[in-house]
Amino acid sequence: MLLILLAYLGGALTIVSPCVLPVLPFVFARTGQPFARSLLPMLVGMAVTFAAVATLAAVGGGWAVRANTYGRVGALILLAAFGLMLLWPALAERLTRPLVSFGARLSQSPGSGVSGSVGASLLLGVATGFLWAPCAGPILGLLLTGAAIQGASAMTSLLLFAYAAGAATSLALALLIGGRVFAALKRSLGVSEWLRRALGVAVLAGVVLIASGLDTGLLTRLSIARTTRIEQSLLDRFHATRAAKPQSQHALADEGPLPPLDGANAWLNSPALSAESLRGKVVLVDFWTYSCINCLRSLPYVAAWSQKYRDHGLVIIGVHAPEFAFEKNIANVIRAVRDLHITYPVAIDNDYAIWRGFNNEFWPAHYLIDAQGRIRDHHFGEGDYDATEDVIRQLLAQAGQQNLPGGYVSVQGEGVAAAADSSQVQSPETYIGYERARSFASPGGELADQAHDYPLPAMLDINQWGLGGTWFVGGEVATLKQSSGRIVFRFHARDLHLVLGPSANGKPVRFRVQLDGADPGSDHGADTDAQGLGVVTGHRLYQLIRQSGDIRDRTFTIEFLDAGVQAYSFTFG
Repeated sequence: MLLILLAYLGGALTIVSPCVLPVLPFVFARTGQPFARSLLPMLVGMAVTFAAVATLAAVGGGWAVRANTYGRVGALILLAAFGLMLLWPALAERLTRPLVSFGARLSQSPGSGVSGSVGASLLLGVATGFLWAPCAGPILGLLLTGAAIQGASAMTSLLLFAYAAGAATSLALALLIGGRVFAALKRSLGVSEWLRRALGVAVLAGVVLIASGLDTGLLTRLSIARTTRIEQSLLDRFHATRAAKPQSQHALADEGPLPPLDGANAWLNSPALSAESLRGKVVLVDFWTYSCINCLRSLPYVAAWSQKYRDHGLVIIGVHAPEFAFEKNIANVIRAVRDLHITYPVAIDNDYAIWRGFNNEFWPAHYLIDAQGRIRDHHFGEGDYDATEDVIRQLLAQAGQQNLPGGYVSVQGEGVAAAADSSQVQSPETYIGYERARSFASPGGELADQAHDYPLPAMLDINQWGLGGTWFVGGEVATLKQSSGRIVFRFHARDLHLVLGPSANGKPVRFRVQLDGADPGSDHGADTDAQGLGVVTGHRLYQLIRQSGDIRDRTFTIEFLDAGVQAYSFTFG
């Protein structure tokens, strides 16, 4: 219920965002008409269409996004015609004559309550919904992310409709207020014809604005300062409630029963486990994915706890929930489990069935279950390892285990698993695919789902990056179409990692990295040498830079000597 309320409030806040400005002319063009027969159907059509498009985009993936693009083209044509009709009444009369005639026949049909006005308004609302769908803030981002992970469900559509209903409510209020202003102008100045023509110009200007992409580009960026702070504060309140931990070590919370584990696609290192078979054991469930740097840095602690306490009643289950498509390949996961020396049970959760059962939202996430099968504690992200081990010992003692080994596990991670130098990390995780890309600096921006020859940016500010060469940028990955492609990044951190994959046919891809235009030398990472040379042989996270001296702003460059490489995201440590 709380998330539904947040979704509604998030939608209502869009009225103060410039991102919604292109839609307003289409709404105000109905001013002065009956609310129930004209305005309400338009708002309902807009909300329902937006919820449907957003659901398809979240659940269906790239094909639905393309379908929405076609819908936007159709909507632009429809609304352009509507603007022209406002400018030229004769054109409006000619174009709407068949609809008026059809509506008249409908209204004369026995038991029919539909009029041409209602149908036209509903159709206009459908078109407006297509145009408004890309206007999004942090709350809508949360809803779409949850929808993509959890799959199609009534709750997904309900949340998206709540968001749309919030925006429709704001637009309705603006419409009622605006209607009074328009009516006063008509009465006092007699400018009905002028207003109608001005609305036509505004509608056509809005169509041009949307067709040029400014509605989701410039206007979206302008809206961040006004709405993101408010929406993000609402999200922070929600997540603060979800992530609250018990204050006392001796009074652990009861967060509910261990959800079913039977949704796993496969099990590694163990037969399939169930909540019933684990009764009497203390269980630690670790949600992870093998290209996640935060997960990789926490794995040595999880493995050490398994080694230390497995003979005292502790069972650790790693739930591998993929972030990228290649992590759904079970052969890739098997290889990663082997290379990472993981010996405890691992559940393959490609369909996010276990993830949904826990209502989880994070990588990594640790849940501790007592011997009665109740979730007693959780921790999200890296760190607080001693506190987690305290809870492990407490639950084992409550289960009757005695003579537990003392002290805390001592872990010295190597390579990518080494602890981050958090005090020096000033660069965020950065995705390369256009769906989540930020701070892209190559001239012209990223072009979605098409090959393009990108020029390297002439200059980079901190945390900006760019491409050089011919790349095909998809939603989550950029693929190099010709050899000698480059990626540059201006960063501040000790370590730089890049999630990469070889060409589609599995052929390895050679590369060379540089720092500030020179070989990395002693600052090379685990997957490069002092000359910066390395090879992409599989889909995984590659450590390319580990600085050994003072940390400062540096410019990273990677050149791929062969075509076909797939680049996903940067992470830092």
